[in-house]
Amino acid sequence: MEFTEAVNRRRSVRKYDPDKAIDPEKVRQCIELSVLAPNSSNMQLWEFYHITSKDTLHKMSKFCFDQNAAKSAQQMLVMVVRKDLWRKRAKAHEQNLKEVFGDLPKKEQSKRAKFAFTYYKTIIPVSYADFLGIFGYIKYGLYWIIGLFRPIYRQARNSDMRIVAHKSAGLAAQTFMLAMADINYDTCPMEGIDSLRIKRLLKLPYGAEINMVISCGIRKPEGVYGERFRIPFKEVYKRV
Repeated sequence: MEFTEAVNRRRSVRKYDPDKAIDPEKVRQCIELSVLAPNSSNMQLWEFYHITSKDTLHKMSKFCFDQNAAKSAQQMLVMVVRKDLWRKRAKAHEQNLKEVFGDLPKKEQSKRAKFAFTYYKTIIPVSYADFLGIFGYIKYGLYWIIGLFRPIYRQARNSDMRIVAHKSAGLAAQTFMLAMADINYDTCPMEGIDSLRIKRLLKLPYGAEINMVISCGIRKPEGVYGERFRIPFKEVYKRV
């Protein structure tokens, strides 16, 4: 399918056909494509919970308030943000950099290698490290002062970094839904959920956060609630 076809085909489907099963392996392949989505500093602070168990789907439907998109879902994908794994992800990058550039003493490294190692060993910890939100506000105040004299990155608080991680997960979710549309599978992203009960069901650690739940299946004709409505493009498009 052409990209524009997939974009136009993707709709938030609220009712799936119970007689048309979808292949879990094909859904898994779409999840594999979603990890190629762009994300902040390539930290990949996400996890993908692919739900195929009928029992778990039934429980998930309850935690999604039995909305039609959940009740009729053949499968589900739970997008989970793992900001708490930033140290582990940074270490993975360091190991990868050693394989790419070689495990050389700093004085023997190229300029590009030095920057890359510094980024993941110093800049990332400064960006993500925090203690009860205190360090974040200290950084925020410091950056605000520096920002009086020159451009500077200002998203320094813990709440800011949570938004960064959730934005990255959202990009992966959109990539997944477009990949599904490309193979004529349908999806519906759901934010009307009981995230605490879902965390308990999936046995997620305290630091994990639910980004969204995406139901999957093959649409019924009535599963798309009318023609797509969008605000006129001229109202949202600003050419500068």
